[in-house]
Amino acid sequence: MNNPFVGTGIAIVTPFKEDLSVDYKALGNIVEFNIENGVNYIVISGTTGESATIAKAEKQEIIKVISSVNRGRVPLVLGVGGNNTAAVIEEIKETDLSQFAGILSVSPYYSKPTQEGIYQHFKAISEVCPVPIILYNVPGRTASNMTPETTLRLANDFENIVAVKEAGNNMGQYLQLLRDKPEGFGVISGDDDLVLGVVLAGGDGVISVIGQALPREFSKMIELGNEGKAKEAYDIHFKLMEIVSLIFSENNPAGIKAVLQALNLCSDTVRLPLVPASNELKNKIEQFLKTT
Repeated sequence: MNNPFVGTGIAIVTPFKEDLSVDYKALGNIVEFNIENGVNYIVISGTTGESATIAKAEKQEIIKVISSVNRGRVPLVLGVGGNNTAAVIEEIKETDLSQFAGILSVSPYYSKPTQEGIYQHFKAISEVCPVPIILYNVPGRTASNMTPETTLRLANDFENIVAVKEAGNNMGQYLQLLRDKPEGFGVISGDDDLVLGVVLAGGDGVISVIGQALPREFSKMIELGNEGKAKEAYDIHFKLMEIVSLIFSENNPAGIKAVLQALNLCSDTVRLPLVPASNELKNKIEQFLKTT
């Protein structure tokens, strides 16, 4: 087992025009901006990409645009997950995954399966998936925590399950994974506020939200953390603490889209049931950006 997803990955947004259609030009600009500024890989169609409201045809066009702009420069990861195991398997079988370094697959949401149900869900996915799998635990959204025991059981049982994106905002759970994981299995932070501590404890890096707006600074922080340079890394972490807190204070991705709008990279438009960031939050974000 070898986790190829090390360093700074970004959970890329899906920019929309005011008429709610996908803004493919802005999407391409965000990809280029991130590659030029040092991100290590890009995750397509995750939570931050508003995957819940993206049509199948739009997802295919998003993949096409990102691949075209990327030109093989950084690895791409595709979000393929859900709470209908059969539908996830069908999507994997129907999708050309040859251009992807792996998939990110969220633990089943809404249904609240037992740990055995989560295990069997990912076992079924592992058996049909031709590329490496990053498990995704995000109990704040799924209403179900995938325990370290279940994650590690999957890691030990299936060669193509190479990492977990852990986003439980629970440092104890991270440390348990890092202590007990098999050699080569990756622990990737999905919590922008905790990632530096995770990396310094032996984690592989991050799949970040804020990283796509401040890729140079965030990537440098992760790089320093991976080198064990704690003081230099925390100097950057302290500077970014406020903006990380701000972007998650209302909802994601409304917060990050407000930052990207302030940087002239895309509009702040989101699809219902999400609504754009409040004017109060936008003002705080603009003030932060002016002082950095």
